[in-house]
Amino acid sequence: MGKAKQNHRHWRIELFELFSSMRFAIALLVVICIASAVGTLIEQNREEIFYIDRFGTYWYQVFSKFSINQIYNTWWFLLVMGFLVISTSFCLVRNVPKIIKDMRSFKEHIRQGSFRAFSHKVSIQTDYSAEQAKPMIQVWLKKHGYVFKEKEVDNTLTIAAKKGSSNRLGYIFAHLAIVTICIGGLLDSELPNRLQLWMGDKAPIPPTARYMSDVPEQSKFGVSNISFRGNISVSEGENANHALLLLSDDRYLQNLPFDIHLNRFIIEYYETNGMPKRFASDVTITDFATGKKENKIIEVNHPYQLHGITLYQSSFHDGGSKLDLTLYPIKGKNTETQTIKTKVGETTELKTTLNDVEQTYQLTINDFRPINVENLSNAGSAQPKDFEHQILAVTGSAASKVANDSVNVGPLFQYTLTDESNQSVQYQNYMLPVQLDGRLVFLIGMKLPTDAGFSYARIPADEKGTMQEFLALKAAFENPEMRRQAAQAYADKLEEDPRIDKQNIVVLASMALEIFANNGFKGLDDYIEGKGIPEAERVPEALRAPMKSILRDYLIFSAIDLRNMARQTIGLPALSYVNQSDAEQQALWFDSAIRALSDMTFYPAPMILQLNSFEHIQATVLQATRSPGKWIVYLGCLFLIIGIFQMFYIRERRLWIWLTPLDNGSEIKGAMTSVKRTLDFQREFTQFQQDFSELARKE
Repeated sequence: MGKAKQNHRHWRIELFELFSSMRFAIALLVVICIASAVGTLIEQNREEIFYIDRFGTYWYQVFSKFSINQIYNTWWFLLVMGFLVISTSFCLVRNVPKIIKDMRSFKEHIRQGSFRAFSHKVSIQTDYSAEQAKPMIQVWLKKHGYVFKEKEVDNTLTIAAKKGSSNRLGYIFAHLAIVTICIGGLLDSELPNRLQLWMGDKAPIPPTARYMSDVPEQSKFGVSNISFRGNISVSEGENANHALLLLSDDRYLQNLPFDIHLNRFIIEYYETNGMPKRFASDVTITDFATGKKENKIIEVNHPYQLHGITLYQSSFHDGGSKLDLTLYPIKGKNTETQTIKTKVGETTELKTTLNDVEQTYQLTINDFRPINVENLSNAGSAQPKDFEHQILAVTGSAASKVANDSVNVGPLFQYTLTDESNQSVQYQNYMLPVQLDGRLVFLIGMKLPTDAGFSYARIPADEKGTMQEFLALKAAFENPEMRRQAAQAYADKLEEDPRIDKQNIVVLASMALEIFANNGFKGLDDYIEGKGIPEAERVPEALRAPMKSILRDYLIFSAIDLRNMARQTIGLPALSYVNQSDAEQQALWFDSAIRALSDMTFYPAPMILQLNSFEHIQATVLQATRSPGKWIVYLGCLFLIIGIFQMFYIRERRLWIWLTPLDNGSEIKGAMTSVKRTLDFQREFTQFQQDFSELARKE
């Protein structure tokens, strides 16, 4: 039994030795430094597609195993931080008593026999008696800042002196700083919230919850929660008294001890280019404890604090703007438009008919932005600025880089269409046409689930600044009878030639228009190459080049007549090219229209949504933080400054003087030492040596 207790005690001692060892603490520090370097180099808390696009699928899988995208809140990083606190605390527990004892000790037990072991020593004989020399030695020590202790052994007086012993406090303060800063960091991390999750007190917000009343109490953190960081989204005229916390991939609500009412969202733009230069939230804060109401302006670098919670202006987004849309069918025979009234964040059911088959789509409005600043000087296809660029502009880092070609291209809205098979595609359309390459075009964007960004079709605007003529031309291409009439009109214009059968021209032109209407220019190329066509019906290889040229010519010239027919359907007169300028302008429009028609054959939806009018409602995003660890970290920084100052600017000196009486005077022996024998130490010893040499007996 006694042996078992001894082994158990031995195991505990070894564990304590491990945790309190310097090597273990340094190993933990190395891990933290490497993890911090990785967290600095790799952008944190970004979406999954960002890392896949930046590093590839393989490395993303590696990163995801260690949660590199949120490394500072991973379980293993917090665990290493916790072990570092324990290890450093054990180091302090183990070594502080020894350090304090050594600081307080004068080591007066060192006897004269140890004199030879010192490298910096002085030995003199003086005519002064021991009684005369003693006060002179004491005066010198006090003058040079030494404290001393005297001990007499065997008729020899030992004076043990020291100064700068507080240098040893540097070790204590430096290690205490590590413990304090780590504790502060752990308090301000997700650890307090995760501890509540691990204890089983909390559960994430269920996916079925759509309203605040649907959120169970288990998904809410109380107002007494010691540490958190969450976002508050409030639309103009609405209230909020909770913040949304994101822990890993789960969402929770943090109750706040006050209510926030957004009176209005303030946003100011540069007059030169329309980019935002300032945004702020005009809010009314109601304290639940006192009922006191306070009106505040919260903006960047001007936060608001109440009950230990700080509100920062983080960002802004749409708060449910009301949109008036028009649905234009672009495929099939249906040409009936629909008017849709919806708002951002709302889902609406749409019904349309394609080839006499009714189809149902779910329309979800994702976002609306009334002002969009673009640099269209070299735009292949315009890319709207994301919110990060908007923030950079507001904070000033992008304001100095604004190109002269940047212009406000007006409102845009983003939406998602989900079909009956639950397949979703994102779209982004501008309300107004923009000038690109000398042409006024509407940008119609789409993004498939596999795409990294939006790709755009350019739909030319007509003389009224609308896409009405293009949509009429698109409907004409979809109409077999109008295609036949256009082909016939083109054939009728050709001069009579007995070698040319106009009926064949009508057939080929109609075929070219049909193929183009279904699959664009790619469809014509595939037909010529014989892709998807039985071998017996393919164009002979020797005739493919001339056939390709013929079909393209027939397509273009027939489409010119088809355009005039389309214009008549919408009440526009047929085109007459009066002068060169009109001809060039119409040629540009026609070229853009043909290119857009070809691109639209790959458009996944049978409809286009166009924004007619809107009522803009803005929302603000405030970040609510309670970070008690901040002050602990500040205290740790103070400890670190004190520790560094003590270790680097205060030098410990120890001095022993042995005073032995002689028959006609006395003998003085002195030895000085220091942990680090720097130049300062050498100068001080030289001063000590010179001063005491003046007491030496003159021969």
